[in-house]
Amino acid sequence: MQEMLNVHAAKTNFSKLLARVAKGEEIVIAKGGTPVARLVPYVAIAPARPLGVFAGKLWMSDDALETPAWLLDAFEGVGGALAPPATRKVGASNAAKRRKP
Repeated sequence: MQEMLNVHAAKTNFSKLLARVAKGEEIVIAKGGTPVARLVPYVAIAPARPLGVFAGKLWMSDDALETPAWLLDAFEGVGGALAPPATRKVGASNAAKRRKP
């Protein structure tokens, strides 16, 4: 069964309580006879993953990170049926169009 201590006793013996909890014991802290908190051992959620698990098991071609020429041409509009988009200058003529008559 879990041991129940009041707040004053828990504060006074906190280091001793932590040592007991580290060994696997659970302790309940009460205030005015009503349980308020529980000291339990810490359990890691997930174990640490070892590094280098896939070392030597993966292979990547030398050109895997290079962009193919046909894709660069497509982005630049070279060699395709579509012409590159026309550039538009913003100037006084556009400002005149925005004015209300």
